[in-house]
Amino acid sequence: MPGRGADKQGCLSLGIQAHYPDALIVHRLDMATSGLIVFARGIDMQRQLSALFRERQVQKDYVAIVHGVLEKDNGEINFPVGADWPNRPRQKVDFEHGKPSLTHYQVLARNSDSTRVALQPVTGRTHQLRVHMAAIGHPVLGDALYGDVLSASRLMLHAQSLSFLHPVSRLPLNLLSTAAF
Repeated sequence: MPGRGADKQGCLSLGIQAHYPDALIVHRLDMATSGLIVFARGIDMQRQLSALFRERQVQKDYVAIVHGVLEKDNGEINFPVGADWPNRPRQKVDFEHGKPSLTHYQVLARNSDSTRVALQPVTGRTHQLRVHMAAIGHPVLGDALYGDVLSASRLMLHAQSLSFLHPVSRLPLNLLSTAAF
């Protein structure tokens, strides 16, 4: 989506619509997150695909490199997330007003000062993965909002795969990004 300001008008949706005028956005990624994103051809398909995301029928898998070394090989982060109104667009763990938010993680590799993790958001809150990892003391490297932006040249968060049943054929559709970091 185009951002605020003249320098943020170039975007994926406009580039795709230049070739496929009926292409419509189905879901979003944070601006600095790389990886897979789904577009639909036409409003009817957009509604059907969007319903899959809304009803949590899409498995989303991310890969991140986080600060520090996670001790446990896997686990879950179950903290409610809500808007940090005075500091928008930041979100925060908010036990009073936040919405339930659940993330599963699995360690893929450990380095001396960072950990590569697979992340699976069960819910889909704004900045959920970034907020959750920062909340347990392991912010995503390169995160300007929740971590140390100087720790990497970019946000080290990548939407690696999406899996769901195609709304028309009902066949499993597994999308995998081969690029990452």
